[in-house]
Amino acid sequence: MERVPEPELMEEIEQARAYSQADFDAPHDHFVDLAGQVYPLNWRGSILDLGCGPADITVRFARRYPDVDLVGVDGSRAMLEFGEQRVKENGLADRIELRELFLPTDALRSGFDGVISNSLLHHLHDPLVIWRSISQHVKVGGPVFVMDLMRPQSVDEAQKIVDDYSSGEPEVLRKDFFFSLRAAYRPDEVSAQLEQVGLSHLNVEAVSDRHLIVHGCR
Repeated sequence: MERVPEPELMEEIEQARAYSQADFDAPHDHFVDLAGQVYPLNWRGSILDLGCGPADITVRFARRYPDVDLVGVDGSRAMLEFGEQRVKENGLADRIELRELFLPTDALRSGFDGVISNSLLHHLHDPLVIWRSISQHVKVGGPVFVMDLMRPQSVDEAQKIVDDYSSGEPEVLRKDFFFSLRAAYRPDEVSAQLEQVGLSHLNVEAVSDRHLIVHGCR
């Protein structure tokens, strides 16, 4: 199946609300678990979260790793409004800062101690943006953990994944899931992207029928 790009930002308030209120407990906890497995040393210091959306993973990461402070970046004001509410409700405003920025940007400092990102890559029309941002803003040796969808082989396979994993979700989320699967990259494509920006030492792994991870040290 050829890649079909989708809009880079989720800017509609109802779309953002549906995404923020969806039950992502299992996949988002799995993200945090995997980040600990591939980088067994305790995450600590200043961590950049690229494409933080409504900050659900940002909050979960802060709870799991008490020695980190996080800066979450997203280009969608609608998403960040839900994120700011979530951060406040969890009493984490002293450890989490959310910023409305569109990548690439010079408004972020360099030298972050590490970086995480979930489901940003498939939104990008130029996938090198995320990898160049990591090179620009994360210090050498800092842990990198990126998780994203993986494009299925066919439209039928994409629809089956949607049916298997989101049958009880609102239709707006089911449609978004399907379009996101079509917009996602394959592991070999991600490896080629990393090669172009000098990050070929990072590991690319398929971890399910619909997810891949990129991990290692910057």
